[in-house]
Amino acid sequence: MKLPSHILLMCLALALTWFLLLSPCSTAVLDRCKGLEMDAVTENEEGIPYFFKGDHLFKGFHGKAELSNGSFAELDDHHHLGHVDAAFRMHYEDDPTHHDRIFFFLVWFPKPIEISEVFPGIPDHLDAAVECPKPDCDEDSVIFFKQDDIYHYNVKTKAVDKKEFHSMPNCTSAFRFMEHYYCFHGHKFSKFDPKTGEVHGRYPKEARDYFMRCSKFSDDSDHLERERCSRVHLDAITSDDEGNIYAFRGHHFISKDTNDTLKSDTIESAFKELHSDVDAVFSYQNHLYMIKDDHLFVYKVGEPHTHLEGYPKPVKEELGIEGPIDAAFVCQDHHIAHIIKGQHIYDVDMSANPRVPTNPRSISVLNRVDAAMCGPHGVTAISGNHFYHFGSVMLMAASKILPEQHRVSLELFGCDH
Repeated sequence: MKLPSHILLMCLALALTWFLLLSPCSTAVLDRCKGLEMDAVTENEEGIPYFFKGDHLFKGFHGKAELSNGSFAELDDHHHLGHVDAAFRMHYEDDPTHHDRIFFFLVWFPKPIEISEVFPGIPDHLDAAVECPKPDCDEDSVIFFKQDDIYHYNVKTKAVDKKEFHSMPNCTSAFRFMEHYYCFHGHKFSKFDPKTGEVHGRYPKEARDYFMRCSKFSDDSDHLERERCSRVHLDAITSDDEGNIYAFRGHHFISKDTNDTLKSDTIESAFKELHSDVDAVFSYQNHLYMIKDDHLFVYKVGEPHTHLEGYPKPVKEELGIEGPIDAAFVCQDHHIAHIIKGQHIYDVDMSANPRVPTNPRSISVLNRVDAAMCGPHGVTAISGNHFYHFGSVMLMAASKILPEQHRVSLELFGCDH
């Protein structure tokens, strides 16, 4: 989706280099699962991360590279663009001049604009930049990184405070996500305190384990920690008749039993017919109904789970609705499967024959639903890295105000970072 031009402001850094070095990037296919060092990271107005490499862009935590000027048409005006040095989104309401804009710091030839014209006191040739609103920083600020030097730029007063973060590596890109701050260096990352630069915990970590959905990981990866703490949104989630939770993401899934014991494994190991990338899952009469693309797979819950003969079958044939489907759930002691497709929810009576979707209504309070499940206390809807509780399906469809926001990794899976 192209961003409106009014939210885009480009700050072009001086690049005293030969024209040959600024020739277009290689046409080779970029694969972020090969350990790319990203040039810059930021997010759009919907909180979707944008990872920049050369003149290409990766949107979200999975998917192929695309040309940056496909989303930011203004970049196409600069035909000798080498790469984006740094990027950040600023949306401080107290600063109407810069509110809700994405800033790019670019290598561009032949006529640059000095960074100091927009951010006085900040040097050229930056390595990274990230916004830091109050109270994360003492004042609404932007943190700029250049080799060993760190600059805190006060958005309101334009004062610059130069600091040294001794415990941090040199950042090739920086990112604020879910109220945490990350310094990327190569294909590793460290979480840091934006005021002091202190790095707590076991860092650096492998970026592909947490910020990308790759099928293979390093040999020393802690697979359970990775899946608990991953920043990649869940594809599907459900709880069975016993209260066990199954959460699916890419090639892996997490199971959580009634004693809160967590396990992680590959989808192929337990559901080999699916292999990976589940769209939606719901539990009904001790069976898991698993939707992938236009097909429905059914497994009897057990150790191991048993794939029912005759499946997969077309979703349209079994549920009366065209795939793909975003989320689905059945509430306890009911026989209605609630199917979410886009911003609409439908009811499918699982005891009927044939099954047909009925009672369509819109879900206006959420822009999208990635996964959902139903339990004794109502519906849990997951969107991105957060989840929301609704007392019932009716309240979910009728709600005009978003309920309290909860973090998936922290509150659902007990991750501490």
